[in-house]
Amino acid sequence: MNYVILGGGLSAISLAYYLQENKNIDEIHILEKDDVLGGICRTYVKDGIEYDVGPHIIFSKDKEILDLMNNLLGENNEKHRRSNRILHKKRFVQYPFENDLSKLPQEDIDYCVNGFLHNPYENYEAKNMLQFFLKTFGEGITNTYLRPYNEKIWKFDPSFMDTQMVERIPKPPKEDILRSANGETIDGYLHQLYFTYPKQGGTEALIKAFVSKLSDKVKIHTDNKVLKVKKQDKKFVVTTSEKEYLCDKVVSTMPANEFCHIYEDTNKPQEILKIADNLRYNSIAICIVNVNKDYAGDNYAFMVADKNVKFHRISKLDFMGEHYHKDDTATYMAEITYRKNDLNDKASDEELTQKVIEGLEAIGFIDSKNDVNFTDLKRFEYAYVIYDLKHRQNMDAIKEYFASQGIYLNGRFGSFEYLNMDAIIKQSKNLAENIKGK
Repeated sequence: MNYVILGGGLSAISLAYYLQENKNIDEIHILEKDDVLGGICRTYVKDGIEYDVGPHIIFSKDKEILDLMNNLLGENNEKHRRSNRILHKKRFVQYPFENDLSKLPQEDIDYCVNGFLHNPYENYEAKNMLQFFLKTFGEGITNTYLRPYNEKIWKFDPSFMDTQMVERIPKPPKEDILRSANGETIDGYLHQLYFTYPKQGGTEALIKAFVSKLSDKVKIHTDNKVLKVKKQDKKFVVTTSEKEYLCDKVVSTMPANEFCHIYEDTNKPQEILKIADNLRYNSIAICIVNVNKDYAGDNYAFMVADKNVKFHRISKLDFMGEHYHKDDTATYMAEITYRKNDLNDKASDEELTQKVIEGLEAIGFIDSKNDVNFTDLKRFEYAYVIYDLKHRQNMDAIKEYFASQGIYLNGRFGSFEYLNMDAIIKQSKNLAENIKGK
């Protein structure tokens, strides 16, 4: 039996890693349109500094998956204590926001505490993200940080997003909010408190580590864009920019909205194409800025809710070690989300870079543009899945249709679910076990 996996990111590589153990499978072909594997787990280099598509880190509640990632990296791995901050009016507030309220100006502390203790929304059912924030944290914490930050990162009103992203966030005890307001910083999200990261090579080192463990059963084809897929009797024909592949099974990790359009089926419901076009997602621009001075301290990532600053998050790459650092400088990675045809999308790379530099000055991370040594900006179309109010209904219909065709969907955009690296690997493991069980 032969399998073809569409796409060559982490979901495809990790699935091949697990599928190769299946004795019923003879060959696994991975088809990647770019010249390098990795997808959004790729790593780039600018003036000797390695950087990812956003601040990827290695952590998980799932010990088996965490051990797998760490063991694959072996000696090329280093443990770090997470040090993330929220920048609020040039003050460093520990993440999550509600655990370090004493760092806020007094009027903001009063607003947040009062809104939490006297919350008129807490007994309502939360039917969207904004309602969840109001119900769980009250007006103060919601309006001071949660609402503006989420509007900024998603570029989508949280009242039109469902609760899939946030429903597992616990409501903090009243005692913790009062302790936080009175000067006690409370560690939150303990499973994320420590993480590991490759000493060199960035997140792409994990991709390469997976690839090194693939057997001869797995065939990798880069520069091979998938153009169409169709069913032929009980097999599938996959047509790419290079050739045709005849296979028994297809797993798609390419964006589900695109796959719906290239899959040829005379009986395909037209409604599926309409649903595919309504799937929401964000693109991202990553801007690297190397500067002369370090005003970030021993911290890694900073969330910025201020709407007057273009980026929603900035990470100090030097935090990760010597391969992410140049002597006597600091290097920051700023993230700007956008969607097709919005103002960020229409802005030139030079205009976005200028906005990032202005933002660094506004938050006090540079004194002036003269502190900047070099920059590098790259754009990536697929970054974040948006859980709008129709997401679950839409994706359930798409999954049901492709299941009826005998096609599997896998990965962040293959299954159109917001999955971190560990969850993607877990999804691949579960799919491989499901296939073996059949």
